Amino acid sequence: MRADRLVSLVLLLRRHGRLSAAALARELEVSTRTVLRDIEALSAAGVPVYAERGRHGGFALLPGFRTELTGLNHDEALALLIAGSRRGAQAFGLGSALASAMLKVVDALPESYRNTAAGAAERLLIDPETDLLSRRTVAEEVPDAVVAEVRRAVLAGHKLRIRYAAVDQTPKWRTVDPIGLVTVRERGYLLATRSGAERTYRLSRVLAAEELSEPAQRPDRVDLDRAWQERSTRFRTGGDQVTVLVRVDPGRREELVGTAVAVHSEETDADGRLRLQVSFQDARHAEWALWQLSTGAEALAPQWLRTSLRDRAAAIATRYAG
Repeated sequence: MRADRLVSLVLLLRRHGRLSAAALARELEVSTRTVLRDIEALSAAGVPVYAERGRHGGFALLPGFRTELTGLNHDEALALLIAGSRRGAQAFGLGSALASAMLKVVDALPESYRNTAAGAAERLLIDPETDLLSRRTVAEEVPDAVVAEVRRAVLAGHKLRIRYAAVDQTPKWRTVDPIGLVTVRERGYLLATRSGAERTYRLSRVLAAEELSEPAQRPDRVDLDRAWQERSTRFRTGGDQVTVLVRVDPGRREELVGTAVAVHSEETDADGRLRLQVSFQDARHAEWALWQLSTGAEALAPQWLRTSLRDRAAAIATRYAG
């Protein structure tokens, strides 16, 4: 919306002092011509913005033009800025809105907190894109139009029609009653009911969505954390899951646990290695997870898994024998 863009333009000038039309266009993700039109609109509305000519020129505001948000102490301001650095909002299509909100927060902070809080936030990193081994955390891509429609239905309490591509199935349209949205490890999920039965839909598999005008059949209040925990428990204990007994080097424990559906027990052997009983989604998942750990882990049971890993290793050895 243009009104939001105009506010963001003013706040950018407040924060940076002077910016060129090209720099403003990049920040606002619009054309330079749009920026110039917005500058004219601000001037006509009485905002004291002026142009400076020359090589290092650009647009700026007259000194003293600002608003102030009172009542925030340093730690509260820091908490807001750190929250703004998290990427969870991306999963719900709110990334640009979050960036705009954080810009407004920084600009509205009292002078005594603005610089120190912003500087402190730069020294705290939450959820980086890669870990120490340079393994990249890949967020699932969901079209903005789809997630916006889902979000609107959830917040408005309306029924939602989605075209969903379940695993190994032809995409189908279905009408659901949305309960809430959850993001876990950069993946977004829609919690809903369909004909009274609980359903959980992965947002990346929603190909299209349409908010309906009919009210959703759902409770007025919801404990979303509890609902997610209950559904997670049912997921971990259902389907074709397999339970495996594994001995793993302590340094590889997190890799094993990170790929498992659930950890049922854990103890330390006399040699310092860990003995865990874990569940995987199915036999293929279990074989893949143990293969990734190479000699850092050993499947003790069931026997079919040991045999499968042995045969795979033998095939690799044969391939490279020459």
